[in-house]
Amino acid sequence: MTTRRLGKAGPEVSALGLGCMSMSSAYGPPADHAEMIRLIRAAHERGVTLFDTAEAYGPFANEELVGEALAPIRDKVVIATKFGFDISASGERGSGLDSRPEHIRQVAEAALRRLRTDRIDILYQHRVDPDVPIEDVAGAIKALVAEGKVLHFGLSEPGIETIRHAHAVHPVAAVQSEYSLFWREPETELLPTLEDLGIGFVPFSPLGAGFLTGKIDQNTKFDPTDFRNAVPRFSPEARKANMALVELVEGVAERKGATPAQVALAWLLAQKPWIVPIPGTTRLHRLEENLGALTVELTPAELDAMAGELAQLQVAGARLPEAALKMTGR
Repeated sequence: MTTRRLGKAGPEVSALGLGCMSMSSAYGPPADHAEMIRLIRAAHERGVTLFDTAEAYGPFANEELVGEALAPIRDKVVIATKFGFDISASGERGSGLDSRPEHIRQVAEAALRRLRTDRIDILYQHRVDPDVPIEDVAGAIKALVAEGKVLHFGLSEPGIETIRHAHAVHPVAAVQSEYSLFWREPETELLPTLEDLGIGFVPFSPLGAGFLTGKIDQNTKFDPTDFRNAVPRFSPEARKANMALVELVEGVAERKGATPAQVALAWLLAQKPWIVPIPGTTRLHRLEENLGALTVELTPAELDAMAGELAQLQVAGARLPEAALKMTGR
């Protein structure tokens, strides 16, 4: 397994991490607990060292799953989790966000217990709270770092000014936002900012929430509890319109002797050496397929050709429901 460093001062991790959210939430009913324990450990056996979770996934169930799975190999892995939503200690969700310093500390202490560890390798603010100055958030993380309970500070879906203001108080090791062939907006301002500040980038949904695998079309039916039912980009009409993008990826995959998923991940890995995607899955064969992307090399000529074709495509549909979009880029 090749490794990459997240930012100038961040941890060294496997070039591909494992997003664990789908094991407990968002993509339908939770997967079998014992099977997911085996899958997480199988990922580590294959070289994966970065595992991503959050208190909001469940809530709490995903952190507990990840903590149980990684407890025997805790010192060999990097665990990332997140705070920032209004979730009570009993797991009841409020209507919004909560990044008050006292709440951050409460969430961190609870996450340590659920993760069965004495430190959190990367603690992300899940969404920027407009009611709490980011300087106060960064100060709270700085205090937790000083106590050894947190090793690195991260931000999820932040705006550019938020990143700069947070980084001035305490170094931000990694930023997590959506980025893939299906959503390239980070190229405009985010990637240049991260490069300027020496911050690593952890793209979530690197396979476009499954769309870039070529296994989804306008006729695909999702489980009633699957979040994609509420995403404009996944309406049947948008999926039909966006098949041109899948066909582009499939064409490259055929020429490379790879799968569309592998090409999509290889494309991300080729963008910057400090990018570490975290594709999620609940199936071992998909995990192995994703890791196969590390052996797919896209040449500069191939990347240029893809860029030319991508420039001719317009992706239909917003990437998130309106209420969720309002929580991003602040």
